[in-house]
Amino acid sequence: MNYVKTFLLLTALTVLFVWVGKLIGGQIGMFIALGLAILINGFSYWFSDSLVLRMNRAWQVDEAEEPALFQIVAELTRRAGMPMPKVYMMQDPTPNALATGRDPQHAAVAVTTGLMALLNPREVRGVLAHELAHIQHRDILIATIAAVIAGAVMMLANLAQMAALFGFGRSNEDDEGGGSSILGLLLAIIVAPLAATIIQMAISRGREYQADASGARISGDPLALASALQRLEQGAALVPTDVQPSTAHLYIVNPLLGGGLFSLFSTHPPIVERVKRLEAMVAAR
Repeated sequence: MNYVKTFLLLTALTVLFVWVGKLIGGQIGMFIALGLAILINGFSYWFSDSLVLRMNRAWQVDEAEEPALFQIVAELTRRAGMPMPKVYMMQDPTPNALATGRDPQHAAVAVTTGLMALLNPREVRGVLAHELAHIQHRDILIATIAAVIAGAVMMLANLAQMAALFGFGRSNEDDEGGGSSILGLLLAIIVAPLAATIIQMAISRGREYQADASGARISGDPLALASALQRLEQGAALVPTDVQPSTAHLYIVNPLLGGGLFSLFSTHPPIVERVKRLEAMVAAR
């Protein structure tokens, strides 16, 4: 199913690139955009994991540098029967964590300095088990590619805005396809950011519930993850973050918190509901 989702996301990105390219430069712009889309799609598949880590200023650590963190990851991967992923740290006071990579053999987990300062070892273990569950389910490929796609979509919005400001959109009534018009460019400016949000939501809130449940089974301690989620939500609300919006859906809790209408477009399910499900796992034993 993840491969189907990935194909659909890449197709949507290609169509969006070609559409905006045609709006800006007509048929020539369409072919240029098609070539760029193919390059971006290939790049995002092979290199999106390293790009995401660079976007979040992560650096790789070993057991000598972060013995407690490294040992927790090693112990959990043994329990899960998985290859050992690379371990990264992110210099960010906002407590959070993410996993990235195209498959379990090319995976990485990363935690912020804020998370290590806020959580106790038991809670850190719960968080890392959740991230390893994402890797185990092989849903990190689509999540990582979506981060690159969302960034590319936002780039398209800026490109369309510049084209509209400098008058590159030209109406051509003789063009059966409608040509590229200022009205079309304005539509692209509005649609592109919305498309980025939809792409991130397409990753599905359900994957977080699944990773919570699987992570709790890997660690054998659902309440540790429940406690960590509550503290991470509080920490993310108190400590400002400058995380890239296009990578927000990769984190265990949404680093771009908001209420009201904003919550309808959140890529993460409510923490209170996630905690209830984890507590129900304990009650069902």
